[in-house]
Amino acid sequence: MIELDIEQYQVVIVNLDPTVGSEIKKTRPCVVLSPDEMNRQLRTVIIAPLTSTSKNYPTRVPVRLRKQKSWAVLDQIRTIDRRRIIKSAESLKDGEVEQIKSVIREMLVD
Repeated sequence: MIELDIEQYQVVIVNLDPTVGSEIKKTRPCVVLSPDEMNRQLRTVIIAPLTSTSKNYPTRVPVRLRKQKSWAVLDQIRTIDRRRIIKSAESLKDGEVEQIKSVIREMLVD
């Protein structure tokens, strides 16, 4: 296993299988939501999967990856073991990060 430095709001490629029921499956990009301090100390990482096809739900935030429109699926946040991470990819833009924070705040805090 390659040991990666994982940073908050970085996009990583994750093997999400096996899954159950309506959970998002297969190997796909995911955005890291857990803070850097947790990522340095724990063997688990909190992520939200990304998808290239989505309906306009309030818990889905549009992002651009390699010039392709995708959505961060915040209604599918999950904790994974870092061994599921295959490789790191790019980081999100500041505006995308702010939108994700806003939706998480609305979903889980307010």
